[in-house]
Order: sequence, then C-alpha cells, then structure tokens
Amino acid sequence: MNKSVGQQALVSGFSKKTKAEKIAWISAQFANPQQATELLETYTHPDPNVQNLHDDFIENAVANFYLPLGVAPNVIINGKTLTIPMAIEESSVIAAASNAAKFWADKGGFTAEILGTEKVGQVHFIFEGNPAKLQTFFDTHQSDLLKSTDDITKNMRARGGGITALTLANKTALLEGYFQLDVRFDTKNAMGANFINSCLEQLATTLRELALEYEAFSQEEKEIEIVMSILSNHVPNCLVQASVSCPVDSLLATPEESQLFAEKFVQAVRIAEVEPYRAVTHNKGIMNGIDAVVIASGNDFRAVAAGVHAYAAASGQYHSLSRAEIKEGVFHFSLTLPLAIGTVGGLTKLHPLVQWSHELMGFPNAEELMQIIAVAGLAQNFAAVKSLVTTGIQQGHMKMHLLNILNQLGATETEKKAIIKYFIKNTVSHHAVVEALEKLRAE
Repeated sequence: MNKSVGQQALVSGFSKKTKAEKIAWISAQFANPQQATELLETYTHPDPNVQNLHDDFIENAVANFYLPLGVAPNVIINGKTLTIPMAIEESSVIAAASNAAKFWADKGGFTAEILGTEKVGQVHFIFEGNPAKLQTFFDTHQSDLLKSTDDITKNMRARGGGITALTLANKTALLEGYFQLDVRFDTKNAMGANFINSCLEQLATTLRELALEYEAFSQEEKEIEIVMSILSNHVPNCLVQASVSCPVDSLLATPEESQLFAEKFVQAVRIAEVEPYRAVTHNKGIMNGIDAVVIASGNDFRAVAAGVHAYAAASGQYHSLSRAEIKEGVFHFSLTLPLAIGTVGGLTKLHPLVQWSHELMGFPNAEELMQIIAVAGLAQNFAAVKSLVTTGIQQGHMKMHLLNILNQLGATETEKKAIIKYFIKNTVSHHAVVEALEKLRAE
C-alpha cells in the first residue's frame, strides 16, 4: 500500500472486465494484494441481490463505502414531532442537532415555510447577428418552442408542474455573441434534473430548426451555434426558511444569563454576516446538518452545496445564511437557503435505506422535505453558535471525538469505558487521551 504515485500501468478495457477481474487488477497495485482484496470483501454485502443493486448505482463498483446512519429525535416542525435521519461521518453533528431540538421543544419548536419552488435551466448559444432580429424571431416562435416540449412535459403538467417561463437573455455584454434561452420550471416532487435537461435539449433542437427556416435571418444568422443545454444548480427562487423564536428571558436559567447569551449570540451571527472567513465556517456548520439529511434522503448533496454557497455569495461577498436579532424582548433566529431536492426519482425508490429514511419522516413531499432539511441546518447552526459563545466548541466536540481517538489507538472495550469515565471531568485532547491510555495500561 506504500507504492509511490505514478507506478501503475495503463489498463485497457477496464470497464469491460468482470467485477472479480477489476478487483484482482486493483489489488495487484497494493503491497499486500490479498489483504487489499479481503478488505473490499469485508465491505461487500453478503446478499448478492443487495450488492448487485448497489453496484448498479455507479460504474466500476468494487465494494461499498459506508457512512454511519443516525437519527435526531424530538424535532418539532410546525407543531409536528419528527425523527430525522442523518448520514454523516463527523462526530458531534447528530448530538448537536438533537440537543438543539431538545432546547427548542418546550419553546414551540421550529417553524418552516416554503418561499418558492422555481428551478432553472438554460440553452446557451452563440448568435452572430442583429440582437433585435433575434428578439423578434423569439417573440414570433416562443409558443412553437414551448409546444415542441409537450410530449416531455405531459406527465409533469398533469401533476401541476412543467415549464413556467421561457425568455431570451442577451448576454453579449459578458461574451461576444452569447445568448440564452432561460427556462424556469416547477418539477413538483421530483428534483427534476433529467426532466429539465430533456426539455432543454428539445428546445435547443427546435431553436436551431426554426432559425434555419426564418426568412428574416441572413444565412449567417440562421446558423445558430448551440453550445450546451443544461440545468443550473443555482436556484435562488427555490427557497425555504426555518426559524425559532422565544422571549429572551426564557432562553437560559435566569433573565441575566439569557440576556447576555442572546446578545453574544446575535453578535456572533452578525460577525458571520460581515466577515467571509467566519461566514465560510459558520455555513459549513449549517451544511453539516443539511448534507446529512440530503444524503439520507437520497438527494444530491453536491448540487445542494453548490447552490447554497452561490446564494451565500449573491451580494458579491460571501455571508452567513442565518440571521439573528432581538426585537421587543424576543430572540429570533432564522435560516433561508435554496434547496432543489426531490422525493421521487433517483435513489428514492431504489436504495433501501433511503426508502427507510423517507418512511421514518412520514413520507414527506418535496416541500415538506425542504422544510425538514432546513430545520436540520438551523438546529445544527444554533447548537454550534451556542457552544461558541458559552463553553467553546471544543469541549463538546472533542468529547464526541473521543471514541474516534480510542479506536485509532486500538483501545479495548474495557479500556474505552474507563477512559470515557475519566474524561467526563477532564478536558479531551489527543495527547491527553494517549497519556491516559498509557497510564491505564501501565497499571
């Protein structure tokens, strides 16, 4: 396993090899081929049918890469109590979300609402001609362009969705000859990537065909160059908001403690609004909660993260996604973010644990799942900022990280119990754990 980079030979036809042949070739790259193979086998499901299902999700599958699946119970959203599934490898994330849920449970819980569900796709093309003529062409044929997608949008329209807007965007100030067909969609309970891309490709084909027949265009203008047709993960109008609030006096044990805590909390969030270095870490904490639920629900966490961070930088400066204020003696904390997710399609009906997660949440529709995900992000953010302005982030985080350190050091179950008991009243650090374990073993 210690071979230096660059020593592997090129392999021909790898994708056509059987799974066993792929594993044999890969294992031959390791210092101990048998050990490498056995490790992959350890992370292969014993039921061939289950494993074959997982293998079909991707290309060149050789094993499974597990993430722990946990739950955060007692989360009250709009008066309804839920248990939220979270798939994540980082210590303290689920504990933090659970603690925040418990904190707010007797204060009315979380409130969430949908602010919009609009998704976006574009046909990017180059037009070397008169922009005014292109606009006239578009105005003349807008209905024809839309009609050409009827077969694709039929089922979505029957569910109340489909294409909601089609406009021509002149982007020549940014790039010579650059225009877009800007298309807006409502995809209901589907994330809609395949649906959107199919519509866009049909619009591109129809655009090119209609241009060739348009008599007002010169021959050069007829030759519209389609560059690409693709959805955008920037969905600033597909928004959800989650919030909590309560009288300042009821936040902590005493009015004095509560007032100080609320003021420090608001100040910490305001720092994240104006300081990008803090905002990135602040929002990363929010994404701890969001990504964990997005993954557990079978949605695309990379697309969600890209859209969220673009939204956070929309003003030209990266800022906090959450807001906090004290108004007329009431503490308010809220989170607004874009979320393009779905509850049908993709892995939602294929991955058994994704189906399990949806059932655990009561089979939410897409809008309900948006609200659940946003609440998970807000809960995570509240817990993190609360720790930062009170005990500090490391006290809780390192105690949750303690088991990871003990596993790295090969501690037995008996040793783990003794060390965990020792660190109930002592500060956790890697050095301190090593020292305590060595002392225990010496005794």
